[in-house]
Amino acid sequence: MDPLVMVDHFTMDRPTFGAHPHAGMSAVTVMFEDSEGLFHNQDSLGNELDLLPGDLYWLKAGQGAVHDEAPRPGSKTHALQVFVNLPATLKQSAPEALHVSAATMPILATQDYRVRLVLGSSNGVEGVQAPAGGVTILDGTLSNKGKFRHTAKASQGVWVHAIDGTLSVNVQGESLTIPAGKSAAFRNDQQDLPLIFEGEGPVHFVMLSGDAIQEPFVQQGPFVMSNEREIVAVQQAYQDGLLGSID
Repeated sequence: MDPLVMVDHFTMDRPTFGAHPHAGMSAVTVMFEDSEGLFHNQDSLGNELDLLPGDLYWLKAGQGAVHDEAPRPGSKTHALQVFVNLPATLKQSAPEALHVSAATMPILATQDYRVRLVLGSSNGVEGVQAPAGGVTILDGTLSNKGKFRHTAKASQGVWVHAIDGTLSVNVQGESLTIPAGKSAAFRNDQQDLPLIFEGEGPVHFVMLSGDAIQEPFVQQGPFVMSNEREIVAVQQAYQDGLLGSID
């Protein structure tokens, strides 16, 4: 899934974990529009806000940051939590964060589809650009037999997940069926990769693509570093309080 390390598709209606560190990667929250209520978000950069249904929050942890998220009382969050790898040259960079509200995201729509351009670009439309990795995120719904076309750039990895319904993806003349709850990953090194998404019945899907890093890495929980030595160092830095805190 390069540059993705992990994707967690979740619903949450109560606090599940406390404040926790990240380093060497970006922690990305993609809220779906059917989320209910508010998702409280804090980080050691001093940001504190409530994410609304459809919002995005991108924490590029770099050399290290502390993060916490939890539904407000009475809320039910439906979202993705995505770990996006950083190249070795950025793993020690200063942390930064990006909030994109759902109200500002471009929407591509016809009678066949409605696709939110959460980040990046598609079909000549430009959305907000990711802080790192050239990432595009599409959150789409298709009508029965509706089709949507998107072209991933060369040297990108692509990850597609069917949230509801059965999705068909045509890649270079070959069709792949993805039932609800399943995912597929694609990679194209030499040239742009045209993708055709088609719904077998109404479908809700999400697609993430980004620049493939093609570097070895070591993941240990919320840390994604280039080697074991860096993992040990960042764990010590966290224990020493050097990754910041949430007061």
